[in-house]
Amino acid sequence: MTAVTPMMAQYLEIKAEHPDALLFYRMGDFYELFFDDAVAAAEALDIALTKRGKHAGDDIPMCGVPVHAAEGYLLTLIRKGFRVAVCEQMESPAEAKKRGSKSVVKREVVRLVTPGTLTEESLLEARRHNFLAALSRVRDDWALSWSDISTGAFHVMPLGRSRIGAELARLAPSELLVSDSVEEELRAVLSDLGIFPTVLGRASFDSSGAETRLCSLYGVQTLAGFGTFTRPELAAMGAVVDYLEITQKGKLPLLRAPQRDAVSRLLQIDAATRRNLELTHSMNGGRQGSLLSVIDRTVTPGGGRLLERRVSSPSRETEVIARRLDAIDWAMDSASVAALRDMLRKVPDLDRALSRLGLDRGGPRDLAAVRNALGQAEELADTLEGLSLPPLLSEARDTLRGHDELLALLDAALVAEPPLLARDGGFIAPGYDAGLDEARKLRDEGRGVIAAMQAQYAEKAGVTSLKIKHNNVLGYFVETTATHAEKMMSPPLNELFIHRQTTANQVRFTTVELTELETRILNAGNEALEIEKRLYSSLRDAILAEAPTLSETGLALSEFDLAIGLADLARAQDWCRPQVDESRAFEIDGGRHPVVERALQAQGGGPFIANDCALTVAGDGAAVTLLTGPNMAGKSTYLRQNALIALLAQIGSYVPARRAHLGLVSQIFSRVGASDDLARGRSTFMVEMVETAAILNQADDRALVILDEIGRGTATYDGLSIAWATLEHLHGVNRVRGLFATHYHELTVLAGKLDGVRNATVAVKEWDGEVIFLHEVREGAADRSYGVQVAQLAGLPAPVITRARTVLEALEKGERDRAAPKALIDDLPLFSAAAQPAPQPAAKSGPSPAEERLAALQPDDLSPREALQALYELKSLLGE
Repeated sequence: MTAVTPMMAQYLEIKAEHPDALLFYRMGDFYELFFDDAVAAAEALDIALTKRGKHAGDDIPMCGVPVHAAEGYLLTLIRKGFRVAVCEQMESPAEAKKRGSKSVVKREVVRLVTPGTLTEESLLEARRHNFLAALSRVRDDWALSWSDISTGAFHVMPLGRSRIGAELARLAPSELLVSDSVEEELRAVLSDLGIFPTVLGRASFDSSGAETRLCSLYGVQTLAGFGTFTRPELAAMGAVVDYLEITQKGKLPLLRAPQRDAVSRLLQIDAATRRNLELTHSMNGGRQGSLLSVIDRTVTPGGGRLLERRVSSPSRETEVIARRLDAIDWAMDSASVAALRDMLRKVPDLDRALSRLGLDRGGPRDLAAVRNALGQAEELADTLEGLSLPPLLSEARDTLRGHDELLALLDAALVAEPPLLARDGGFIAPGYDAGLDEARKLRDEGRGVIAAMQAQYAEKAGVTSLKIKHNNVLGYFVETTATHAEKMMSPPLNELFIHRQTTANQVRFTTVELTELETRILNAGNEALEIEKRLYSSLRDAILAEAPTLSETGLALSEFDLAIGLADLARAQDWCRPQVDESRAFEIDGGRHPVVERALQAQGGGPFIANDCALTVAGDGAAVTLLTGPNMAGKSTYLRQNALIALLAQIGSYVPARRAHLGLVSQIFSRVGASDDLARGRSTFMVEMVETAAILNQADDRALVILDEIGRGTATYDGLSIAWATLEHLHGVNRVRGLFATHYHELTVLAGKLDGVRNATVAVKEWDGEVIFLHEVREGAADRSYGVQVAQLAGLPAPVITRARTVLEALEKGERDRAAPKALIDDLPLFSAAAQPAPQPAAKSGPSPAEERLAALQPDDLSPREALQALYELKSLLGE
């Protein structure tokens, strides 16, 4: 049996401490992986799997990735669900040999890379948050905490058991921390959301230990200054901090003071509704085609993340909404907007630069990012000086200033374009540090310095032939001819020049100054680099000392960017400012679907047909519009557009309409479209019923509900009865404002029975057996569904369409005559339409006289009179 080498023994010991992670084991310029880690990584990364030595008699599988390209490989592994332990060399091989020739280089895991703890620019999407969340339970009370360590955001929220799915859908965390008991209880909910949680021990969720960890993190004795937190909230926050201590190996990120959120301040949107409305991701999973992709005109990464946050978490506070709308009003009218936008384009990602510096994962470019961001903030503040701003932007302007000393320091210290890594050097500007300048001069201009010293010594000695030379034995030395030996070795010159060697023709000396200079020249490169590293640390410390106020400056820049971006969108797309108040109004004139309208513009199609929506509420009752009309007429688009208009209004944005008056919406529920869930044994109809049940059980009287085709997945009368009862419940119990699209025309009678229900239909025209969609919503009810015509448009074969018309006519006749449908269909010739061949044009024996005359005409040679005469001739030849 082959003995285990010291290096492999070290690897196995470190790997045993991190059994659930792939171990990136640093060996020189590569991270190597061994055994099962190598097999898994080679397959995931599509790289070669080799072998290195033997263990227990078997070959050791091995693969590796270069250190300089490791980030790209890490991203691939993280996206495929792996965790990675990064094991670095903590000393050089030379240092290891000092302990003995067979000593192994010391190595330690310096970081666990997990989906929720990424900070590298190349591993993150600039315009999206990357949340690490923790869900805790203390007895029957729940809390959710989340942090983005790449920006420093840290939040906590108490919530009920029923809100867990909706809040996780809102945040879409990259990683969720739970205890084993919570994971077991919420397995179905997490599976629905596609979340595979990280399970921690119960000690991580201990609320007493959590309080201690949080106080230590912020350097305080009590958390009272941050607010009053419940035990579940402390447990959730403590779990986040504990996990960061584990994964970052003690280097905790710069987390802002925890912000306590409340469900009551936010518009509630459940997971199914988020999917249906395609708020931040389209149905295919990408950003393209989502509401966010269409309305995002921000030019900074921070502005993009702020918009994503607003879209995911619309407000329910009229004051907050009004402040945001006032900011857009100002940006719509200000003459400075173009100049401000050009300045904002130059703003780097301040928050993420701060985070990397705080975790000691930054570099000179992060220092420069802070400098450039502060420079642009200063320029922005100068441009805004003296302007009358709305409160939100006025407060933001005040936080743009106040960093003069730091900005001056960074301006003086840094070159314009620093390198990526501190170890590359060259990022400190000339003239900033005298010691560094001298080291660089020695490094880069050593010969010039020696030449200057030679001239100085020649003058002192009075020997013009004196030279300073270098060899590998003596190093740098002063050399004169033997004729000057006595002079050089006599006072006072012998006090400066120290005799080293005499040859037949030369005498060689050294001096203390020359010896020191030699050492400095030889070490100048390393000395310059060490000085730069020291200066880097001092600059980083200066930045981190102002981290809280720098974060506020970053938020202020994002606030200006978002207001200007939304104003640019409103101006370009002709959107209006909504009136949002505490009433229960819902009146939209000329509303449009922002995503569909943009798609039509991109394709060069016709204009989007705008439609009104009036959900007039009588007292505290309901207001539901029952919408009928054929498929493809635009019912689903109409439903979604009104929900999106309400949501846009409550994020504090202008909306795609001529006019909009909206009373605050507390919840938006959408059941539009459906798919089955085979993994959990649910049919399309079952999924539809589960989502409908959630709406009926949770919707309050300020909810906006949009339902499409409830009951369509089962037998006609079953479906009709479910839809009927659902509509009655929404009207009488939930008392919502809602849109209810259906093909069950029988439901239209409810408009005459329920005060809060009215009928509307999507208008169509029938022409020559085909249906033309007008996409206009009008009062009234559709008299038919035009399903056969839509099937014809879809390309069903002509015999099928003909047969369908025949069956439909029979069924409709049976409905009028109250006959049994089966008997009526049995009386029809089976597939008579399909049995008859399609009519063929009659065979022609030859051209008709009219055709012969038409073929002889030359239109270009005819005068108007001759053309009219020819037309009369043709009519006569046809016998008309």
